[in-house]
Amino acid sequence: MKDFFSFLKHNAREVSFGWVLTFLSSFGQTFLISLYVPEILKAFAISEGTFGGIYAICTITASIIMLTVGHSVDHKPVKTVTALTVLGAAISCFLLGISHYHIVLLFVAVTGLRLTGQGWMTHISMTVMSRYYDSDRGKALSIAALGYSIGEAFFPIIISTLILWYDYEVAAMASGGFLLLYLVRLYFVNLSHFDNQIEEKHKPSTKTLVQDYRKILSEKKFYIMMPASIVIAFTITSFLFYQYVFVEEKEWSVTLYASFFTAYAITRFAMTILSGFLVDKFTAKRLFRVYLLPISIGLLPLALMDSIIGALLFLILAGVSVGASSSITTAVIAELYGVERLGVIRSLYTMFVVLSTALGPFLVGLLLDADIDFTWIILGLFFITVASLINAQRIKGVSRV
Repeated sequence: MKDFFSFLKHNAREVSFGWVLTFLSSFGQTFLISLYVPEILKAFAISEGTFGGIYAICTITASIIMLTVGHSVDHKPVKTVTALTVLGAAISCFLLGISHYHIVLLFVAVTGLRLTGQGWMTHISMTVMSRYYDSDRGKALSIAALGYSIGEAFFPIIISTLILWYDYEVAAMASGGFLLLYLVRLYFVNLSHFDNQIEEKHKPSTKTLVQDYRKILSEKKFYIMMPASIVIAFTITSFLFYQYVFVEEKEWSVTLYASFFTAYAITRFAMTILSGFLVDKFTAKRLFRVYLLPISIGLLPLALMDSIIGALLFLILAGVSVGASSSITTAVIAELYGVERLGVIRSLYTMFVVLSTALGPFLVGLLLDADIDFTWIILGLFFITVASLINAQRIKGVSRV
C-alpha cells in the first residue's frame, strides 16, 4: 500500500482525470439506466420486452458509431475529445428528460448515453492511462477504474431519490446539469501533457482504418483475447438486467439479496486496487489467463444452490473478476499491441464489449420468454465463461510488443 499511496501522491493530477471519466460513465451504464425503466414503461405504455428491444438497438447503434470514431483519441487533443464526449452525454440526458414528447427522442437519448457513457468515457480513460504510463500502467488503470465502483455506490442513491421525489424527467435533467458542471471545470484543466504521447497528428483515412481493422481481425491474438475480454460484460450485464426476476424465481428475500451487493462492491473495490499491483508485478498477459476463474466458479453455486448463500458466493467471486478486468484487459492490449495506435485498437475491442452488453440481456430475455429455467440459463453462462477461460490459455504463445 505504501507504493500505492506514493504513486497516487505523485500522479494525482493525471490519474484523477481517468477516475473522473469512469465515474461519469455511470450515466451510460446499464445499472443506472435501469433505474429509469419503470417510469419509461409507464410514460410510453410499453412492455419490458419492447424496451429491451429498444435498449438493444440503441446499444448496437452506439457500438457501431464507437468503431468509426474511436480512433480520435489517437490524433485529437485529449481535452477536445473529452469535452465533446461530456457535452454529448449532457445533451443525451436532457433529451431523456423530454423524451416523453416522442419515442424517437428516447431512441436518440439512450443511444447517446450508451455511446458517450459506457463507450467513449471508458475508452478515453483507459486509452489515455495506458498510453501515458508504462511501468506503472497497472496502478494507473486500477485507480482510474475505481470510478466505476464509486459511481455504482453514489449515483443510484441520488437518481432513485430524484425519481421518487419528482419523476424520471427531473432526474435526467439534473444528470445533464451535473455533466455541464464538469464541462465548465474541464475548461480550466490543463491536459496538454497527455497529448505528448500522440504519435499520429492527422485523422486516418477510411481506407487506413479499414486496413487497420482488417489486420487486427486477421491476427490470432484477437481471437484469443476477445472472448475473454467481453465475456465479463456479457455475463454480468445479462445477470444484472434480470437479477430480480431470478431472485423472485428462487423465492429469495429481495431485501437480503440487495444487502449482498455491499459484499460485491467491497470485493470489486479491493480487487480493482490489487489488480494494478499484480499487473505491474506479473504482467497483464499472465493474469489474463486466470482472471475469469473466480466468476466461473461463482456461477455454479448461483445456479445449483437453492439457498440465497449461492447468490452471495457469486457476487463475491464476480466482484473479484470484475474488479480485475478493467486493469488486466486494457493493459494486456497495450502489452501485445503497443500504444502507438491504441485508440484504434481499443475502439474495436470496446465496440465488441458494448455490443455484448446489448446481446446478453436480449438473448437471456428470449430464453426467459421461452420459459427456460433460471438454472439452465446460469449454467449456460457458466459454460460460455469456462470456454473463454480455456481459450485464454492460448495467450501464453503470443509474443509481446
